[in-house]
Order: sequence, then C-alpha cells, then structure tokens
Amino acid sequence: MPVNVAPRTGPPPGAVGAAGGRGKTVADAIRTSLGPKGMDKMIQDGKGDVTITNDGATIMLVELSKAQDIEAGDGTTSVVIIAGSLLDSCTKLLQKGIHPTIISDDRETLLNSAATSLNSKVVSQYSSLLSPMSVDAVMKVIDPATATSVGLRDIKIVKKLGGTIDDCELVEGLVLTQKVANSGITRLICLSAPDMDNQIVVSDYVQMDPVLREERAYILNLVKQIKKTGYALIDLALHFLNKMKIMVVKDIEREDIEFICKTIGTKPVAHVDQFSADMLGSAQLAEEVSLNGSGKLIKITGCTSPGKTITIVARGSNKLVIEGAEGSIHDALCVIRCLVKKRALIAGGGAPEIELALRVAEYSRALSGMESYCTPAFADAMEAIPSTLAENPGLNSVSTVTELRNRHAQGEKTTGINVRKGGVSNILEELVVQPLLVSVTVLTLATETVRSILKIDDVVNTR
Repeated sequence: MPVNVAPRTGPPPGAVGAAGGRGKTVADAIRTSLGPKGMDKMIQDGKGDVTITNDGATIMLVELSKAQDIEAGDGTTSVVIIAGSLLDSCTKLLQKGIHPTIISDDRETLLNSAATSLNSKVVSQYSSLLSPMSVDAVMKVIDPATATSVGLRDIKIVKKLGGTIDDCELVEGLVLTQKVANSGITRLICLSAPDMDNQIVVSDYVQMDPVLREERAYILNLVKQIKKTGYALIDLALHFLNKMKIMVVKDIEREDIEFICKTIGTKPVAHVDQFSADMLGSAQLAEEVSLNGSGKLIKITGCTSPGKTITIVARGSNKLVIEGAEGSIHDALCVIRCLVKKRALIAGGGAPEIELALRVAEYSRALSGMESYCTPAFADAMEAIPSTLAENPGLNSVSTVTELRNRHAQGEKTTGINVRKGGVSNILEELVVQPLLVSVTVLTLATETVRSILKIDDVVNTR
C-alpha cells in the first residue's frame, strides 16, 4: 500500500527528518548482512561478551525487527532494509513538498525452504545436515494434516560445547547437560530446588545435636517416601538416595520443568507428600553418554507416554560457533513454521520485490495528484532488496537490477539474483524459495512503521 503524504502547512518536518534519518542509519548498518554473501557483524555488549551474527533482530534489536521475528521468524534484516528504503523515499518526497504457489508440507519443499534460510548463515556449509534435522524436528511435534502453527517451545535446542557442527543430533526424548550427582543409577525423575532461603539459628551448642538428629530423621523419611514411588531425582540427601539406587541430577532449571514433564509424561511435584506413582513418567533408557572427551550428556529415550516434543543437541568447538549453530537452527525452524501457518511459497532472490515494484509503478501511471508522486516512490523503495543482494557479493547493482527489472517486465516472474552464478536467472530452478508469510510480514510491518514515523512532529530527549 502506498504511503500518503499530504503537503504540510506547519513547521518544517525536522523531527520527522531526524527520526527518519535514524531509521535510515539502522537500515544502512545491517544492509551488508543480507543474502548468502552478506557479511557478519561482531557485537560486543556491556559485559564484554561477543556475538557474531547476520540476523537483523540480533544486530539492532529494534521493535520493528523484533515484531518480524515474532510473526515470521525470518526476514528480520529485510524488514529493516525495506523500512529504511521507504523512509529514504519519503524524505525525498517531503523535501519536494506475487502469485504464490499453493503447496502441501511435502518433505522436499520444506528442505528447500530450510536450506535457503541456512545459506545466508555462518553454518551454511552444514545445511545438508541441519535442514533435514530442522524439518524432522517440526514434523515430530505437529500433525502435518491439521496443524496451523508450530509451538517452538516443544523443540528444545540444547547447547553442548565440544565437537563440531557435524556432531549435532536429533534426539526423540530428553537431553540434560547437568552432571549426575551420585552413582545410584537405577531410577530417575526431575525436581527443581525451590526458590527459598531458610535458616535455623542455634544460639546454644547443646541444642545442636537434637537439631541434627531431627534433620537426619526428616531427610530419611523424605527419601523413604520417594523410594515408595519407584523413581526419583531430587536435590537433597545424596547419601540416602545413593544407597537406594536412585540417580540424582542437580540444578534443573525451573524454565525446563514444563518441557521435561511434557517429554516424559510426568507431572511437577511441589511437595514430597504429593509424590506418588501416578505423578511419574517412565522411559526405557536413562543413560549418561560420554562425548569423546568433551563432557557428558544424560539422555532419556523410549518414554512410555511421550508428549509431542523433540530435542536438538547443538555442538560446536567454541562459544561463537555453537551460538551461531543454535541461531541458524532456530531460523530454519521458523521458516518451516511459516509454511505450516501459511502453506505458500514464492521465489526468493529479490524476485517478489522487483515484481511488486513493477506492478506498483504500473498502477501509479493511472493516478493523479499527490498519489502520483507517492506511489512510484513506494515502488522504487521495493528495489532496495534486489539492489542489496547484488551489492553484497560484489555485483554491479545498477546493471543487475536493471536486467532483473527487464526480465520481469517480459513476464519472467520467477527470475531473481543468482549469487552463486553472479547474475540473473530463474531462481526457482536453483531451489531458492521463501515462505509467502515472510514477504507479506516484511512489507506490512515496514510500511506500518514508516507511516508511524511520518506522524512524529517532535523528538524529546530525556535522561
């Protein structure tokens, strides 16, 4: 939709220019990270931690990019570039006064979409491993015939330092990175320590022995109650639990409890008095697995009453690599989620943006008045994506976009920028595709953001 800009009769739009200028600066900052040949950005936070990424939401953390990430999960860089281009077009105006292909969730289509997403990531050379892993993960937690969305909370990515990305794996069950606190080894379940800090103050040493005897008797009673249920994992009384052959894993995070319970078919227990057999889940195998000198993992598989969950173990030789792998897998999962939410694919490589630019420019020729200025400017802004895709691998953006525009004018709607071959070609033949939902969300959010900025008439800085 075009941005309508009416002539102003009030003060000069200095505030709009300032806000628009900042938005344009944001877009320029991440512009070079778009596409398979886009560059990564190194970000250092206030604590000194370093992140290497080319994800728009990570780079800028602006509300627009975060909204795109929530809605579609991909296109976080594109939405900022489009918004910056629209702002640039609007600024110039102020100074003067695709048909989707309906698809089913077949494996090959999903693999192509996931691979396209991964091709612009730091782990692109591992797309043949991570693409099918991401597709299989989503298919395990939904019913492909009826699903209209994907709960990504049902897919847990566990990071384990060591090894290489080739060692990433998909586990149908539960994976814990915590260490086994004892060697009991026969029975297992998970409880998190309560968020309480209680203490008993004893002023007379004579009172110490009765307190210790009471504590010992209380803990032993708890352990006996746990023993009656048949399974247990708890954060207390390792000595007694070890004698009763009960494995203990400490420091279970509270945010993991829901996933753990859903995976193994158990229920959270707040107090030992509620600890009964019907609250517990069971599995065929709970084992501590060594990882070739890089630590251990606890794997629980073959759950008797499993929920629709899956675990992806992300491996990497250092923190930067493993975080890059985690982020790339997340983006691939989001792309597949887009296809579940809206089952339509379009060509990538700048094809939808240049096609839209042509159609909007064609529509603008029938307009008159102020709209005849604004609508072509909107069309010109759409060319920011193909132009950037051409610039980042070192192509001549002017000649490349001109050729792309001419090919689309001749009806070649699936022609896009082929970064690998360094030119323009039928991008569908290269299997470069993207979910329709990503492109629609990019255009909608970018346009809404620019229209909001255009309504600003003053900027107030506060401490």
